[in-house]
Amino acid sequence: MPPGPPAHSDADATTDPAADPELRRERAHLARSREFLLHMRTAVAGLSAQGGDRVSTEHLKATLWRRMRSLEDDPSVPLFFGRLDLDTAAGAERLYVGRRHVTDDAGEPMVLDWRAGVSRSFYRASAREPMGVVQRRRFGFSAGALTVYEDEQLSAGHQTRDSALLAAEIERPRLGPMRDIVATIQPEQDEIVRADLATTVCVQGAPGTGKTAVGLHRAAWLLYAHREQLSRQGVLVVGPNASFLRYIGDVLPALGEIDATQSTVAQLCDRVPVRHSDPPERGRLVGDARLAEVARRAVWSQLRAPTEALVVPRGSRRWRVPLYDAEAIVNELRSRGIRYSAGAALLPRRLAHAVLVRMETAGESPDDRIQDAVARSRPVREWCQRVWPAVDPVRTTFALLSHRAFLAECADGVLSEAEQRVLAWPSTPRGPGSAPWSLGDAVLVDEVADLVERQPSRGHVVLDEAQDLSPMMLRAVGRRCSTGSATVLGDLAQATTAWAATSWPVALGHLGKADAMVEELTRGFRVPADVIAFAARLLPVAAPGLAPPSSVRRGTGDLDVRRCDVPIASAAAAAQQLLTREGSVGVVVPDAAVGPVADVLVAAGVAHSVLGSDAGDDAFEVRVDVVPATLAKGLEFDHVVLVEPADIVAGEPEPVVGVRRLYVCLTRAVTSLTVLHARPLPDLLTS
Repeated sequence: MPPGPPAHSDADATTDPAADPELRRERAHLARSREFLLHMRTAVAGLSAQGGDRVSTEHLKATLWRRMRSLEDDPSVPLFFGRLDLDTAAGAERLYVGRRHVTDDAGEPMVLDWRAGVSRSFYRASAREPMGVVQRRRFGFSAGALTVYEDEQLSAGHQTRDSALLAAEIERPRLGPMRDIVATIQPEQDEIVRADLATTVCVQGAPGTGKTAVGLHRAAWLLYAHREQLSRQGVLVVGPNASFLRYIGDVLPALGEIDATQSTVAQLCDRVPVRHSDPPERGRLVGDARLAEVARRAVWSQLRAPTEALVVPRGSRRWRVPLYDAEAIVNELRSRGIRYSAGAALLPRRLAHAVLVRMETAGESPDDRIQDAVARSRPVREWCQRVWPAVDPVRTTFALLSHRAFLAECADGVLSEAEQRVLAWPSTPRGPGSAPWSLGDAVLVDEVADLVERQPSRGHVVLDEAQDLSPMMLRAVGRRCSTGSATVLGDLAQATTAWAATSWPVALGHLGKADAMVEELTRGFRVPADVIAFAARLLPVAAPGLAPPSSVRRGTGDLDVRRCDVPIASAAAAAQQLLTREGSVGVVVPDAAVGPVADVLVAAGVAHSVLGSDAGDDAFEVRVDVVPATLAKGLEFDHVVLVEPADIVAGEPEPVVGVRRLYVCLTRAVTSLTVLHARPLPDLLTS
């Protein structure tokens, strides 16, 4: 497909198909591409899954189903968003870049997947370094219909100008959950997205810099580039809460990837029911990395020193493993650094081998079957159960937190007596089922469980809002990628837990990825300049060591700070006014005000959902969402109404955490921010 002459000069755009035959040709190419995508899906649908056995057949069926899902066409979503006109050694070439790979009946590409190697130049080519690109074309769409295109000349002598279509796409109002950014990935983001599978990347990203999208798009790129490996090992996305996971849940499927698993830390560590919230002092302590040593001692304290020789009757003879030999076997296994259950599984076989050696010395010729029989024999099993008893992670952790003497034994030299008093439950529950388990306790159970039996590792983990995890939580996530890699996303300025990270190198060490590459994103693409400047006044307290973010938006945005007598009552009127504009509306409120604000919206007839509530099943599906301040992190809305900033700060147990929470809430707006307050604003916002 040789390229035609450029339709326009740099960054020129057209919207009139009648006056522009080039636009008609591009629309025709889009229509043909959709036809061939349908042909590809029809061809897969016509395949029959018949394996050599039932398991193989089911595997083939699952593979075909995933392939069918990946070829689904949503007519409201552009099939391609860009075009490259290349000057290669083989001659001129034209390539369309889109969300998935589409070929014609002859196998020639109609659309190239954005993750393909050649598509890299769409994101990184510039007039200074054209990468073989003569012209880059961007397309604008409305409801899936191609309406406009814009050309950018990258050959020598042309000066690149800012793309109006690119800016319009970044600033386009959104409704519903988070969408992908494949059409707007920036060069610095693309570097992170295409980082090699073996590399763990940590992204420190200010609000609106796209760090979450970058992490999800990296997962999509890795699934494309390392399909076979990651289909076996799996990809895990870890987010801060269920509302956040729902918000980002459509991004990977929109990119044709449906195999990634999504979870919160609480869902990963779900061996006990979490029914209690820790105060800051205990939350910091139960999340302290020193608890890993306490847990290790608790597990291995179950091991008992042998007190008698092993005697195994077999036939007319009795074979004896002396106490000192049996003790040496136990000590050797203990010193190997293996998991507790692995040692328990090896001990019977090691003892059986010692018996076989004595049989051979006596002139017998035992084989492997004899060794297996000895290992399974009752005397060996009973001896092993006395010396190396089974360990239940829940009961072990329960004993650690409820029995002061056991805690003192395991924490000796690790935790002070005062710290032990803070960590232990104030009273002894009747059993694990009635215990006041907190999230920190659940993570401790997970640590104990991993000491007993190794946690399987995924091929890659995307960890978002990582700054809010304690060292023990980071260890829990790290176990899920112990033999894989990770993409770690966060912002130290948005740390809102008492146990939050203050340093990425330290946090990455707890994750088990001390050699990770740390990248910083400071250019904000979503938060308007006036809004980010207003919120950045909090940074001297929230994160004094971080550089303030900057906005690259064309418009400064709308910032309206209003003092009113009853902010809760004013929230409904503000939301109604914003509904006359395009886009989503988030009413961000102190957690204690969620009910009153929802009542005011009901009385005003404003349809809305409440995030985090049982009635919030339609979250992100209606235009107005009531957002508790503690669930705002990671979300974005075109318009934000923020109610009573002082109460958001006061709602946290520590002042600095309250300031960070407010910083998070102020930076959720994409187009406008309306702040309603009766109480005085925090001093930092008025200076």
